Amino acid sequence: MAQNKSNSGLCTLDLLHPRANSSFSSTTTTPAAVPPSSPSSPTPSTHRTPLMIRTPSLYSQDDPITAALKPSPSETEHERAVRLASEAEAKRISEQIDDDLREERERLKRRKGDVKLLLLGQAESGKSTLQKQFQLMYNPNSLNQERASWTTVIYFNVVHSLKHILAILENWDDSLDGVESPGDDSNQSHSSRRGGFGGNDSGSPSPSPMDVSPSPIRLEPRDGGAVQIANLRRRLSPLIATDEQLADRLSGGITVSGSGKGSVFVRSGWQSRTVESALGRIRKRPSSEDERYAREGADEQQDPLVKEIGRMLQLCENDIQELWNHPTVKGLMAKRKLKLDEWSEFFLRHIHRVAAPEYIPSTDDILHARIQTMGVAEHTFDVNLHGKNVTWHLFDVGGARGQRHTWVPYFDDANAIIFVAPVSAFDQYLEEDPRTNRIDDSLQLFTQICSNALLKNVHLVLFLNKTDLLRAKLDRGLRVKKYITSFGDRSNDYETVVQYFRAHFLQVHRKNNENRRVLYTHFTSVVDTKATQRIIGNVRDSIFRGYLQSAALV
Repeated sequence: MAQNKSNSGLCTLDLLHPRANSSFSSTTTTPAAVPPSSPSSPTPSTHRTPLMIRTPSLYSQDDPITAALKPSPSETEHERAVRLASEAEAKRISEQIDDDLREERERLKRRKGDVKLLLLGQAESGKSTLQKQFQLMYNPNSLNQERASWTTVIYFNVVHSLKHILAILENWDDSLDGVESPGDDSNQSHSSRRGGFGGNDSGSPSPSPMDVSPSPIRLEPRDGGAVQIANLRRRLSPLIATDEQLADRLSGGITVSGSGKGSVFVRSGWQSRTVESALGRIRKRPSSEDERYAREGADEQQDPLVKEIGRMLQLCENDIQELWNHPTVKGLMAKRKLKLDEWSEFFLRHIHRVAAPEYIPSTDDILHARIQTMGVAEHTFDVNLHGKNVTWHLFDVGGARGQRHTWVPYFDDANAIIFVAPVSAFDQYLEEDPRTNRIDDSLQLFTQICSNALLKNVHLVLFLNKTDLLRAKLDRGLRVKKYITSFGDRSNDYETVVQYFRAHFLQVHRKNNENRRVLYTHFTSVVDTKATQRIIGNVRDSIFRGYLQSAALV
């Protein structure tokens, strides 16, 4: 039995070690033990061996793949050279793949210690502006490198705003006659048309049917103000005609269906592509630039179209100021028949600076500039935390309804989320769905984030944003209960309103907080650099503490 075990073990060893098979043959049966022969017995033949079955070696020369790859005996020198070159190229590609896989493993290993932060919220909530504040705080050189490209965005914001103002004026026949006050101008109850959290009176910059209804046809001569506006429209028409060209330059001619009325969307990396598409070739930039370099290199990098529009803005500056300060425009805005976004008002108020020769956007201009994000853009920062550099991957997402499906793949390994909700939007409605109040949409979206199983352990921060605009609206006498009926007869002051909105978001969080996760809430105006960067510092510390706790390091 001992002999049988030894032979069996040898066969197993031979199968596991191919080189052994070249000297030893394995068998399917173990030969029986032969008793020792007596001295008088004839000696058996030394050439007699039991029948053996050979197992092919892994290095066998008759391997079918080896035979298939073996060159033909009639191979010519040219064919041999081609074959060797092909084999060398295949080997190079194989080694490159191995190197790429090795680098990817190393990268994933390094990223295990990184922080992944998602900026979530509806469109125009301030996510991209918050991303710019992170960029300004942790990677200011990259923002300086982009200054020239932001000129295109700001010129588009100005031209598009002028086009919108002139369109609304035309709808009202360039006059305030027949325009009613917004106070109690409608006997129709907002509550009878409300959807969810609020009412249904459209507050988007694009005119609602009520806003665009023209006044009765005039038979009498037009007044002096209407004639003045008609002349301004004629003189500004060449500038207005550049709106579509600027939009195509920014979007690359890409249109997004179902994502808003005439909105312009850009993908990640649009800054460099805008300059490259304009110049027709890629220009290399220094690794670090400051505002001085941006000003000195502006002429070299500037798009000829943008340069021409800059010249037109210089010529039209007085006309733009005259239109912006016109009593009819101010009257329509006061009566809420002309509604402009905050960025429109900002750039029209500062048109003397935007229209200046050799204009280079300031940091404040970049923070106020508005362009909608399409898809998900990743931004990487090295953040110093207590003497240790930690890489943060910040993901800025498109917030339009048609873009929200792109968020899900980034939920798996997210460490933290900053959810941005614009509390000033209580009188506005979704551009994609004019029946839905924007505050109501933010609450529904926040509910989905809090209840998502993939995000149960993610550090959660809530930014109730645009508090400066909320305060300005309340100071102008806008009443919250007109748009959000559940507000009731509460006081219409700023503190009452923000605490009311905060309570609703906290209630959503409590109902979807099985893990007793802490919700960090901040009242913000992300265009305020000093205040926002102080809040970012607090958020950074709280996220890092939560990250260390989840990694069991503290």
